[in-house]
Amino acid sequence: MNINPLNDAENIRHQRNLTNSQRKTTLNTKEGVVVNNAIGANCLASTRNTYLISNKTDMPETLYASNDKIDKKLIPLSGIALGVMSAIAMVTGLISRSAKAAKDLPKEKWLPAVTRNVNLSKETHQIIYQMVQSPNTKTFLAAGGVLSLSAMAFMGKTFFDGFKEVWIKRKEANIQKNLQENLVEVETQAFSGKMQIIRSMLSKYANDFEKYLVSDDEPILPNFGKSKFNMTFTSCEQPSNKTKNNAGNILLGAGTVLGIIGLGYLSLRNLSRGKLHLQENLNKIQSEISKIVDNSTEYTKDTDKNTLEYLFSAIEGTDKSGDFITKQIDKLKWKNPQEKSEFLSKILTKMKTSTTQVNPNIGGDGTPRPAFNSFVDDYRAFFYNWLIDTENPQFKQLFLGITGVTALSYGGKLAGDAIKEVQVKKINAETELELQKRLVSTELRNFKSKKDSAITPLVDEFYKQVDSGNRSKEELKSMAENILFEVKNGAPYVYS
Repeated sequence: MNINPLNDAENIRHQRNLTNSQRKTTLNTKEGVVVNNAIGANCLASTRNTYLISNKTDMPETLYASNDKIDKKLIPLSGIALGVMSAIAMVTGLISRSAKAAKDLPKEKWLPAVTRNVNLSKETHQIIYQMVQSPNTKTFLAAGGVLSLSAMAFMGKTFFDGFKEVWIKRKEANIQKNLQENLVEVETQAFSGKMQIIRSMLSKYANDFEKYLVSDDEPILPNFGKSKFNMTFTSCEQPSNKTKNNAGNILLGAGTVLGIIGLGYLSLRNLSRGKLHLQENLNKIQSEISKIVDNSTEYTKDTDKNTLEYLFSAIEGTDKSGDFITKQIDKLKWKNPQEKSEFLSKILTKMKTSTTQVNPNIGGDGTPRPAFNSFVDDYRAFFYNWLIDTENPQFKQLFLGITGVTALSYGGKLAGDAIKEVQVKKINAETELELQKRLVSTELRNFKSKKDSAITPLVDEFYKQVDSGNRSKEELKSMAENILFEVKNGAPYVYS
């Protein structure tokens, strides 16, 4: 059988904690050992007894399994091309539909024009804009000062970042050294355990085989107790498939359906309750509107307009809201009927309009031209303000305070991250050591199971030959010696 040394648990533990050069040297050495052992094994005697060859052993069913795959490398290329063209067709279709929809759309339904706001959120961008917009001595000196401060901050950040990485690397080297030293005991325990398993198997099989390698005047004992040798090995038989009971699935489906019905009923109840609450609130607002209308006078006209406009917007979208608003405005006790008509037209138009203009202080005046804004979140902005007006001592104190807090915050974060990273590496190394200690027993059981799987067929063949009575004691002895040789030197291998 072919053994891949890279799959051995002991080897995996070695590889995880080695450097690249150590890993390459170790792999080359182990592969050479495995190849030499395999070549040496193939140079043994070629007789049937030596190799314990049975009369018939079938090849694995997967040996001739077809692994042919259809070449589908061109399908992604075709899919990309068709996908891009489909996207273009969808965009052009959207343009066509948009033009058609806007052709007969009332003006009050149009989307508003949007001012293109250019936000100067970085201080370096802002100072360049200031130099271009207002080229004078102050802006040039302030820009030079900010750029100098930026260069100093960048070089300082680069130095401390590098110092952090060097410090972490040295700590990591110490952590790895301690981990390697602690793993020596773990690897020694696993190695000695495997060697002890081999010695135990040699002792057991040697004692068992000696019963059948008797002298010429003693009969060879028949193998009545073959099963006693097999009971020490793990059975490889798979449990038979049992018919699944559908009762659980039926109960799950019934519970799901009942849950859907119950949640649907609950949702309808919540909607009904919400509708009642909304109606109560609507009645309250309408009562407030009626009260204002009844108490309206020519002197309270301006105040009533603002209040009613706000309350009318609260009942917008309800059933017959337009009729209610029309009736209430008609009841207003204003002297000028034209003013009531204009107010009604304003309210109804606003209710039909789909959009509204953004505040010009934020979004511009609505013309589709670029507008420049500067919302800077940068400590250098305070330095720029100080350089523009050096006579203001508050600008100086503000710059020193903000810059000091920024530097301390970055330094504290850098130190905290470095300490956290080192502590995490230490804890990870301790966790790795604890895991490897816990995996020793698993590794030994794995080794024993693989060793049994390699030796069991040979032992079965030996007792089959004993039962047949066609083999001499010398031939049986040769077979037994080869089995013991396989136990000691065969796969899986023990790496030192």
